[in-house]
Amino acid sequence: MNEVETFPQRYAAAVRAKDVGGLLSLYDDGVRLFDLWVVWSHEGASAWRTSVEEWFGSLGEQSVGVDFADVQTTLTDTLATLHAIITYREVSSTGEELGSMQNRLTWVLQKFDDGWRIVHEHTSAPVDFETSKVILQR
Repeated sequence: MNEVETFPQRYAAAVRAKDVGGLLSLYDDGVRLFDLWVVWSHEGASAWRTSVEEWFGSLGEQSVGVDFADVQTTLTDTLATLHAIITYREVSSTGEELGSMQNRLTWVLQKFDDGWRIVHEHTSAPVDFETSKVILQR
C-alpha cells in the first residue's frame, strides 16, 4: 500500500479520536476545501481548523465512525487523486449507532519533501430535483 492509499485510514482514525492535530496533519497549509456544509469554501488550514474544532467540540461524549467505499486513486510522482463514498456514523458513548450520512469525496494530494498532503478536498451529495433536499444515503 502506498502512502496515498493510507489516507482514508488515517482520516478515519483522527476523526474517531477527535484528534484535531492528527486530522489537520493530512492537509497542506494552503488547502482549499469545498465542504458540503454551511460555508462555500474553507481557504487554508487555519480556516479548516476552526471548522474541525467546532465539529469535534459539538460531539460531546459521542464519536464519529468513518467508512470509505468505492475508493479509487490515480497517482503520479507528485500529484494524486482519491475519490470515494464516505460514510459518517454518529456513535453514542455506549457504542450505539445513532445515525449516518454519506457524501461523495474527492481529494487532490500533492507530494512535498516531507510526504503527501491534501491540497484540495471536495465533498458533495446529490439534490432531489423535486424537493431540493440533499440526498445523504446512496
